[in-house]
Amino acid sequence: MPEAVPRVVTADIQAGIERHIEEQTNLGGGYFPLPFEGQELRLKLVRVHTYYLANLGPRWHFACVDLANIDGNVYDVDFFLEGDPGAMRVTETLVHKRNGQPFYVWGEEPDGTWTRSQVTTASNALLGVIEGNDSFEFLYEAKLPELTDAARMWVPLPGSDAFQTVETRSIQAPGEQQTLTDERYGNKVLFLSLNPQDSGKELAMRFHVYRREKGPYRDPASRPDEFLAPEQRVPSTPEFAAIASEILAGKKGDLVRARALYDHTIDRMRYMKYGPGWGQGDASYACDMRTGNCTDFHSYFIALSRAAGIPARFAIGASIPSERRDGGIDGYHCWAEFYAEDKWWPVDLSEADKYSSLSTYYFGHHPANRVELSRGRDLIVEPGPVSGPINFLANPVLEVAGKPVAIKPQYSFRRLDRTTRNESTVN
Repeated sequence: MPEAVPRVVTADIQAGIERHIEEQTNLGGGYFPLPFEGQELRLKLVRVHTYYLANLGPRWHFACVDLANIDGNVYDVDFFLEGDPGAMRVTETLVHKRNGQPFYVWGEEPDGTWTRSQVTTASNALLGVIEGNDSFEFLYEAKLPELTDAARMWVPLPGSDAFQTVETRSIQAPGEQQTLTDERYGNKVLFLSLNPQDSGKELAMRFHVYRREKGPYRDPASRPDEFLAPEQRVPSTPEFAAIASEILAGKKGDLVRARALYDHTIDRMRYMKYGPGWGQGDASYACDMRTGNCTDFHSYFIALSRAAGIPARFAIGASIPSERRDGGIDGYHCWAEFYAEDKWWPVDLSEADKYSSLSTYYFGHHPANRVELSRGRDLIVEPGPVSGPINFLANPVLEVAGKPVAIKPQYSFRRLDRTTRNESTVN
């Protein structure tokens, strides 16, 4: 009589692969070791792709897992296992993808077997991503409306950090000028004192920006616990705590937990600029409406992360088109970072929502083709707006007689040649 083969469900395979990774991680001193391309990767579990778990035959199983290396690259790894529930062992381990780009694809043969075929991956630039480095001239322009009284305006001045170097080439602005620094984040802000004679005048600022792709990084100057505190439009509420608790039930490790919140946000939210309330980065609005733009996506993710005890922070700027050398830019764009494994991990949920094939890339990376204008929420400067702390700063904040007036800037760019930076430095 043939031996009975125990029935296997996907939960059994998930338990088997998670047990294997945990055992090897303990043996590897806190990291899952994996030889690849002449080096040994040191990996941490990000997520198990539960929808790819499969029973391939009697005592033969398949699992696909995302693991993050210490350099921030995320690897999609295929595992083949054999055995019964509770006693599975891994027989083959294959690196399938790096940051979402495949090294091979699976194809089903007529007899039902699956085979691997090597692929040459298309550049992510086709989907708006420039990896490595980028350099460009960034032009920020705005025309003042009719001013009926004394007015004041606050405008972001992009600064340099470990990932971008900004050279100010020119600033032409009306009124009396002053440079302010916000108290918490150190953003530089151009402050203009205006009067009715400045009506219709133009602001034009030109910068040379040298930017490198951002991956997970250490920031010794930051105090992560500060980024657990609520903000005006990113509150701490029982609702966010309940949602985070439900999503993260049974999940261990902040990388795994953050990825679950990332996937939940992308699944729940829909990118749509419609109706009153969108575009303010209001986490409660995003939670209720399940729609919004990049500010709403990231505010919702930040609120859930903080509710789960994972520090998270906000930044805003502009994405520079990858497919052309110059021209206009379609408004601001924002992004976020969360803190895990002693590093800040860049994420971009709204771009991951638009381009699902890049969802792995955007969990841990920001491309080189963008400029950060400011970081943080509820910015405090002196003198500041009558309306109180600045929600976030990309578009100018204009007050006429103490009342806010909307003003939309125009962004444009021109990509720089490789030699431009050296020439501009000499000049």
